[in-house]
Amino acid sequence: MNELVTGDAVVLGLRPAKLPSRALAVVIDLVVVWTAYIVVSIVLTIATDSLDTAAVAALAVASFLLIPVGVPIAVETLSHGRSLGKLACGLRVVRDDGGPIRFRHALVRGAMGVVELLMSFGVIACVASLVSARGRRVGDLFAGTLVVRERVPTDRGRPVPPPPPWLVGRFSELDLSSVPDDLWLAIRQYLTRMGQLDASVGWSMSQRLADDLAARTGVPLPPGVPPAAYLAAVVNERQARDSRRAFGSATAAAAAAAVGPIGVPAPAVRPPQPRPPVVGQPDAVPRDAPQDVAAPPASRFAPPA
Repeated sequence: MNELVTGDAVVLGLRPAKLPSRALAVVIDLVVVWTAYIVVSIVLTIATDSLDTAAVAALAVASFLLIPVGVPIAVETLSHGRSLGKLACGLRVVRDDGGPIRFRHALVRGAMGVVELLMSFGVIACVASLVSARGRRVGDLFAGTLVVRERVPTDRGRPVPPPPPWLVGRFSELDLSSVPDDLWLAIRQYLTRMGQLDASVGWSMSQRLADDLAARTGVPLPPGVPPAAYLAAVVNERQARDSRRAFGSATAAAAAAAVGPIGVPAPAVRPPQPRPPVVGQPDAVPRDAPQDVAAPPASRFAPPA
């Protein structure tokens, strides 16, 4: 499933960057990186004039690995796919499913970039981008990434809607290892654009995606849960797992204590019991009066009847 098509034949997909804009971004990055490399090399040459040949060679290799190779990897990791050239051209590196890249993605792209961009002067990268249907170079193929355009007026900064509160954490034990990136991408595309679809078209698409996701996980769709809410809850669970892997699992125990296993709702919290009146004092509130219950937070998804 590479693309998700609506009933109006509108493709809900990422917009891959074209070769000219990517080439311009690479040129900007190379100019900045090599300028910094030349300046550092001159400073090291002056500072290490008294050292022997072996030490000078070791410093030269270290500076090459640190600046032309290490700096682009660090910048893409910290900026989530936006280097200086890509930022100037309105581009960004994302995963195949549309999510932000991590260090391993930037590392693979940077390592392959030494061969594609530096050693072959960009010839391998240009040929691979022209042959690929989505304009990806060899480093993108190995890393599972894609360079997309960010400056699109109709689709700027649209986040995935959060799931309803009554489904948060309900799928914490779901096995998501068999779900392919193409299916994740299609689900994210649907969730970010479901408000633009006709009600019947959106329902059929959500049902089809929910069936595909349930088939991949091996757990059927829970009864009474709308397909769109199910998709949003599973995507939220995947994002939570990514966050725990990236920042630690300090909040995992608290989240696990608030939810039950798959398909089983969290145990209901008993409301506070009214205290017996003190002898000699009138009751401020009658015993039979209904207790005030806080209203549930607003959500775009309605709970099951």
